[in-house]
Amino acid sequence: MSVLQSKVFDRIDEKEAVQFLQSLIQINSVNPPGNEKKVAEAIQTYLKSTNLQVEVDDLGNNRANLFATYHSGGRNGKYLVYSGHLDTVPPGKVKWEHDPYSGEVVDNKVFGRGATDMKGGVAAMLLALKYLDEAGVKLNGKLQFVGTAGEEVDGFGAKKVVEKEQIDKATALVISEPSENQLFHAHKGCLWLEITIYGKTAHGSMPDKGINAILMMNELINQLQTYQFEYTPHAVLGHPTLNIGTIEGGVKTNVVPDQCRMTVDIRTVPGQSNEQIIKDLENMIRSITAKSKANHEIKVLNNMASVGTSESDDFIKLAIETGKKHLNLELKPSGVNYYTDASVYCPHLQVPAFILGPGIPTLAHQPNEYVEIDKFIESIRYYMALAIEYLGEN
Repeated sequence: MSVLQSKVFDRIDEKEAVQFLQSLIQINSVNPPGNEKKVAEAIQTYLKSTNLQVEVDDLGNNRANLFATYHSGGRNGKYLVYSGHLDTVPPGKVKWEHDPYSGEVVDNKVFGRGATDMKGGVAAMLLALKYLDEAGVKLNGKLQFVGTAGEEVDGFGAKKVVEKEQIDKATALVISEPSENQLFHAHKGCLWLEITIYGKTAHGSMPDKGINAILMMNELINQLQTYQFEYTPHAVLGHPTLNIGTIEGGVKTNVVPDQCRMTVDIRTVPGQSNEQIIKDLENMIRSITAKSKANHEIKVLNNMASVGTSESDDFIKLAIETGKKHLNLELKPSGVNYYTDASVYCPHLQVPAFILGPGIPTLAHQPNEYVEIDKFIESIRYYMALAIEYLGEN
């Protein structure tokens, strides 16, 4: 039995914890438009009776970030940030077995949009702070939860946190995105591009009088199939990938198309330069359009950095030891292909970071999304234990 059992773990009220998670799921924070302010205000109201300092940072248009700060008794210079996003993706058009905004409990699982991605993780981190407070734990450093708007689209909330320098003194970061309580110390980045090539219309019977944008785009697609990224294979993330997601062009069968638009999803690994990739594509397109003097445009739709903390980092070692010591968890550092707010935070903060959350990664964005209650409670325990192990007690 963990030495923290009677001191802090026994403070956890499973019924209360589940009800809090249900209350968050029952708030529609689908992005777009987000409406994260409603979630932030609900959390603020829920934590009103605690000693936590809870602030809602209004970002306008019913968007908001949330900060919940644990009042520590010491000042050892360590500052641990727990992070999660408050928005969700839409429930989709497929009919759910359980109302996506019910938070219904069936077979020891809480169902609903965001249960896995990631209101389960958000609720667990906040409850960890609440129960530490109720247990009277005096941490010898700073502990803060940051809940952000807009992660599901463009990292809007995290970018605001960085812009306002609100967590610039952080020394370590944990994100509760779904990992089934496994430890991910690296994740890929993403570069989403919209590429448009402009040609010239002509009658379909006289194609030589026009400039066919579709044919030029086809040539680009062929070159992308053999494009060689500049990178070093990552130990857990492996190789970068490139996917052509959409393509559209032309106006009518008997008209030479004067425009073709394509979107590309590139997933990168640490060490790669997204700017260099864009330059490479620019050079490709210019070589294709040079003879016809056609124009083109590249729009960056999303640009998130890849993230990786070394397995040998002291914080990662401590994270592993914490799981073993207090919860009998065998945590083996691994990587994941999705991106998180760490893509915004880590390049700016330059601090060690990892992902650990109660949700199941494959359920994210799926119908009938759920989180297992046992994993949810286990994650609360882990976040409590990690805060004590990393920050120390005063």
